[in-house]
Amino acid sequence: MKTIHVAELTQNIREMCIEANHCLTSDMDCALKNAVSAEKSLLGKQILNQLQDNLRIAGDDMIPICQDTGMAVIFLEIGQDVHFEGGNLEEAVNEGVRQGYADGFLRKSVVKDPLIRENTRDNTPAVIHYEMTSGESVKITVAPKGFGSENMSRVFMLKPADGIEGVKNAILTAVKDAGPNACPPMVVGVGIGGTFEKCAIMAKKALTRPVDERSAIPYVREMEEELLDRINRTGIGPGGLGGTTTALAVNINTYPTHIAGLPVAVNICCHVNRHAVRII
Repeated sequence: MKTIHVAELTQNIREMCIEANHCLTSDMDCALKNAVSAEKSLLGKQILNQLQDNLRIAGDDMIPICQDTGMAVIFLEIGQDVHFEGGNLEEAVNEGVRQGYADGFLRKSVVKDPLIRENTRDNTPAVIHYEMTSGESVKITVAPKGFGSENMSRVFMLKPADGIEGVKNAILTAVKDAGPNACPPMVVGVGIGGTFEKCAIMAKKALTRPVDERSAIPYVREMEEELLDRINRTGIGPGGLGGTTTALAVNINTYPTHIAGLPVAVNICCHVNRHAVRII
């Protein structure tokens, strides 16, 4: 049994909110740099180089890589041999977000009611997903999600008869409908299976998988590669102004589902695809 004081969780989440909003993960940094040389459009290359300039300035001046510093999405994978002490777990997570957005001078973008629209002024509450695992460690993933790309996301409740081609068409439809609004080049997270809410959560979590890491399931890996190619042939391009780099990756997660259903969720993220991961 491992005991973790909730203050340790708060401190880590505080730091991770700041880190995720200021620094790209190494896989995203590499993918964007590779995109510059791979892009065939001169305008597309220019836009990708401007994105590189933006990232460099953000790093040098320690300012956010995007003005929309997002709603904090937190994935907690908690070992069943972990015991938390010192306070309420959820309150500790939200306190970490509160401190991170205040101390990092990050924009507060959360309203306390979806219709009344009064800002909470500290970017809480976070959206928290809990998963119990074996062992005595806690894996924390902090993924601030901006809503330019979030608003372009879709859930399709397909019929089993739609099959794999129906799934591919749904994903391509979501990307084409998003067009320039998702701030391409984008990362496309996909969840297939489960239920209405399960596929959406899988799609969200798929965005946190490194963009250079393909699915271990052979047919899913092939679908990821095929869809990335087809998306990049849409011509949407960097910034939506045309080119051969519309997406940097398509990450697909799957789960068992009901005999009568084929749920598909497409969660699109912009070119920064912010997230930070730690294990405590």
